[in-house]
Amino acid sequence: MRSTWLPSSLLPLLLLELSCVSPQESSKPNFVLMMVDDLGIGDLGCYGNTTLRTPNIDRLAEEGVKLTHHIAAASLCTPSRAAFLTGRYPIRSGIAGNARLGVFLFNAASGGLPSQEVTFAKIAKQQGYETALIGKWHLGLNCESSDDHCHHPSVHGFNYFFGIPLTNLRDCQPGHGTVFQIHKYLPYSTLGIILVTAALLHFSGVVTIRRGLILSLLALLLLVTALIVGFIMIIPYFNCVLMRDHRVVEQPFISENLTQRMTQEAVHFIQRNSVRPFLLFFSFLQVHSAMFASAAFRGTSRHGIYGDAVHEVDWSVGQIMQTLDRLNLRENTLVYLTSDQGAHLEEISARGEVHRGWNGIYKAGKSTNWEGGIRVPGIVHWPGAIPGGRQVDEPTSNMDLFPTVVQLSGGSVPEDREIDGRDLLDLLQGRAERSMHEFLFHYCNSYLNAVRWHPQNSSSVWKAFYFTPNFYPENETTCLHTHVCFCTPAYVTYHDPPLLFDLSRDPSETTPLTPDTEPAFHSILSVMEEAAETHCRSVKPVESQLSPWKVIWKPWLQPCSSTLGRLCQ
Repeated sequence: MRSTWLPSSLLPLLLLELSCVSPQESSKPNFVLMMVDDLGIGDLGCYGNTTLRTPNIDRLAEEGVKLTHHIAAASLCTPSRAAFLTGRYPIRSGIAGNARLGVFLFNAASGGLPSQEVTFAKIAKQQGYETALIGKWHLGLNCESSDDHCHHPSVHGFNYFFGIPLTNLRDCQPGHGTVFQIHKYLPYSTLGIILVTAALLHFSGVVTIRRGLILSLLALLLLVTALIVGFIMIIPYFNCVLMRDHRVVEQPFISENLTQRMTQEAVHFIQRNSVRPFLLFFSFLQVHSAMFASAAFRGTSRHGIYGDAVHEVDWSVGQIMQTLDRLNLRENTLVYLTSDQGAHLEEISARGEVHRGWNGIYKAGKSTNWEGGIRVPGIVHWPGAIPGGRQVDEPTSNMDLFPTVVQLSGGSVPEDREIDGRDLLDLLQGRAERSMHEFLFHYCNSYLNAVRWHPQNSSSVWKAFYFTPNFYPENETTCLHTHVCFCTPAYVTYHDPPLLFDLSRDPSETTPLTPDTEPAFHSILSVMEEAAETHCRSVKPVESQLSPWKVIWKPWLQPCSSTLGRLCQ
C-alpha cells in the first residue's frame, strides 16, 4: 500500500483550514432560547404543579436560576414575541393597534416586524454567531408580493428557519373547529327584527314588498353564508404553512409529529455548529391550540391532550440538553426557557373539551394584563457562569433577554432607540439584589392598561389598572363570549381612580386597595401617573403593523407550495 504524506510546511495551513473559528469566538457563550406557546406558569413542577410531569424543565430550574416574577411584555403572541426579540415595548415597533385584533391571523397579511427593528439575533449574527429559528414566527412574512419575504426571520438575523410563519390555529387540526368565529359577530338579532317588521308591515297592508326583493335578499343571505363556509374550509390551505428557509415544504402542515421533527432540526443545528458560537431560538408550537401530541405522548397525562403536549415539550427540552451534554457544550451554553404569555383559559375545543393550562395562583390568563396573563416561567441555566439552585423574586421582563444576549455575544446595545429591557447578568449571578426595573408598563394593543412600580428600598410591588376587561360569564375570569378579551371601549371598564394592588401582599389581585386600607393610596398613584406620563412621552409615533389594512388577507401575498388556483396543494 502506498503511504500518503504531506510536507511539514503544509501542516500549519491544513490546521488553519480545519479550524475556522478563532479562540475569541470559541470562548463566547452559545444561546439556546426556548419559548413555549401559551404555557401557564402553573403547568410546571418547578412552579408548583404536582399533576404534570416535567422532569427535564424542573432539572433546568434546579441547576439554574428560577425567576418567579418574570413578566411578558404583552399578553398576546405577536406583540410579546416582538418585545422579546427587540427588547422594546411592542408599541415602539408598531406591533400594536387600536382595533380588537392584536395578532396576525393570515399568512397573507402585509404587517410584520419592521426591518429597521434590531433583534438580538441580528446583532449576534454580526458578532460571528450562527443563528437559527425553529418553530413559530408569527411576526409577518410579505409586504408587496407572495415571495418578497420582507418580514421573514432571515431579515431579522436568523440564518436558518424551519417552522411556521404564522401560528398553530385551530383550523390546522381537523375536527378542532375554527378561530374565525364569524357567526358571533353577525347581526342576527338586527336582521331578525328587520325581517319580522317587514313581514308584519307587508301582511298588514301598510307597505307592499315585492317578491323579487325578498328572493334577492334570500339569495344574498345564501351567498354570504356560502362565502363564509368556503372561507373557513380553505383557511387550512392558506394559513397552515411549514417552511424551510424561504421555501414552503408542507401545506397544510401535519402537526402530529411536528414537535419531534422540530426537535430533530434543533439537535442537528447544534451538532452542525458545535465548534462555533451559535444562537438557537426554539419557538414551540405547543401548547397553543389546536392541541396535538405525538403518538408516544398521547394518553400520558391526567389532563388530556393539553397535558400530553406539555409532556412532549418537556421531552424535547430533555433531548436538547442531552445534545449539549454529548457535545460538551453545557458549561458554555446559556439556556433560557419561558412562555410568550399565560395560559389561554378560553380554550375549549369544538367538541367541548377543555384545552387550557393553569396559571397557578394568578388571576385570569392570556389576552389580559392580570398576572395570569403576563406572569410567565423564566428559567436561566448556564453552569459555567451562573450559580445554580437560586431563585430570583425581583421583577424581570422577557425584554431583558435582548440586552443580556447582545452584551454576552460581544455586541453593543443600540443607542439610537429606546431599549426597555435590562441586562440580567448581575441579578442572575448574585452581584445585584435589586431589579433594574423600577417601573414596567403593560399595554393592551396600543392602550396603556396598567403600570407596575417596585420602589427603591421597598419590598412592595404596586400595580395600577386604568381599565380591566369585562369577563363573561361575570363570575369567571375569562371572556368566553369572544374567545379572548378585547381592549376596545365596548369590552372594558375604566377605573378612576385606577384599581391599585400590592402584589407583594396580594399576588392573586383579589382585593383592590382603597384610601381606607392604604394610607399612601393617593401618593402611590401620583408617582405611578407621573411615571406613565414620562414613559408615554418617550413613545414615538410609528406606523401600526396591526391596522385593519395590515392584517386583512391579501391574495397576492399568499405563500404557496404550488399555485393559488390549486389552493396551494
